[in-house]
Amino acid sequence: MQQTPIDAEAGAAASGGRRPRVVEAPASASPELSDRPHRRTFTAQDKLRILAETDRAETGGIGAILRREGLYSSALTDWRRQRDAGAFSALVPGKRGRKTAEPNPLSAEVALLQRDNARLSLRLTRAEAIIDIQKKVAALLGIPLASSGGEP
Repeated sequence: MQQTPIDAEAGAAASGGRRPRVVEAPASASPELSDRPHRRTFTAQDKLRILAETDRAETGGIGAILRREGLYSSALTDWRRQRDAGAFSALVPGKRGRKTAEPNPLSAEVALLQRDNARLSLRLTRAEAIIDIQKKVAALLGIPLASSGGEP
């Protein structure tokens, strides 16, 4: 079985005069654009500067400032509320995510006491083992043990 080469003219004639349509590859993404958008953050100085400009602005000027900075009026409302609540401390961006718990001042002392307790328990166990061995040696050698106070 031999295959014969088919040229484009013959293929076009066989399929009713239509030629295959060539589809161009899509243009690649612009290298200037990042793959993932990033959230904009404003420093406390930027927020205070924008608030000062809007406070000084006359009628219609606030809209121009908002368009220039790419902000919504709700951001100004939030920033004013933060400024009135505590000036710079409220305008510092907060750390996102789970808040860390403040360490307990007694936790270091508790850890020290637990280590000390474990060390003393080990010494007590060893001392009791030594005393048991001494009692057994005394019993083997026939040496009478003197009773100490309330202990037999």
